Amino acid sequence: MRIDLHTHSTASDGTDTPAELVRNAAAAGLDVVALTDHDTVGGYEEAKRELRGGSSGLTLVTGAELSCRLMVPPSPGASGTASGTSEDGAAGVSLHMLAYLFDPVEPELARERELVRDDRVPRARAMVDKLRELGVPITWEQVARIAGDGAVGRPHVATALVELGVVDSVSDAFTPQWLANGGRAYVEKHELDPFEAIRLVKAAGGVTVFAHPLALKRGLCVPESAIAELAAAGLDGIEVDHMDHDEPTRKRLRGLAAELGLLTTGSSDYHGSRKTCRLGEYTTDPEIYGEIVRRATGASPVPGGAG
Repeated sequence: MRIDLHTHSTASDGTDTPAELVRNAAAAGLDVVALTDHDTVGGYEEAKRELRGGSSGLTLVTGAELSCRLMVPPSPGASGTASGTSEDGAAGVSLHMLAYLFDPVEPELARERELVRDDRVPRARAMVDKLRELGVPITWEQVARIAGDGAVGRPHVATALVELGVVDSVSDAFTPQWLANGGRAYVEKHELDPFEAIRLVKAAGGVTVFAHPLALKRGLCVPESAIAELAAAGLDGIEVDHMDHDEPTRKRLRGLAAELGLLTTGSSDYHGSRKTCRLGEYTTDPEIYGEIVRRATGASPVPGGAG
């Protein structure tokens, strides 16, 4: 089985519609694909309709990638930049929590997702304002056009920078010079405490996996001690095989997962044409996938052709 548990559609910051994502996943030879748009379940129904209509060999896992922030004590050897600091010098580290097979209408979790989404437009507008102050001829209308009906975010602003020739690629925009955490044009947003995110997802019957936990090029990462605390609070797994983790990092994460009793996943983090990663570029072991499904009580995977 080929299983990709981290993808995005136009419901957030991908370039494939949910239906196109399902078709492309089937064409890529995947057996299972998870739709994990940022802080939204808005792509579910379109993806399910497409699945029922033809991609009979594919199974859909419903999910989301939740925006979180953890305050961590200052560390002399920390890498990257923080998105905010407290009076005692603690750094605000943005992180993403993949949530699988939760009940999408459970009210507490739905309310938190709405709070995060409602903050996205003011935040994106503020980033545009910062970029204009830095001399970039970007406009809100340009970013809104790129985002379309999706949940507007940094990748849409980054795409505008590519269009303007300011950077060569979306990835090049995620640097301290531009949009990385703590960067010159970075603006904070409402984000969940990850411990609260774990609690909410569990209460909604879902399973949690910490996305790309050591993607250092994205900015400051949480220390391993914090991952241990999240594991003690009920975190189910960590995403190990990811384009932002080199081989030594993956080896380090596998050792940590074994020590903490965490599941390990692999995923493409596919965004369509917005990023270079391909569907199925990294995959999850079928036994791990089976354990995720076994633990979930909020929803079940949707097989192709299901009514």
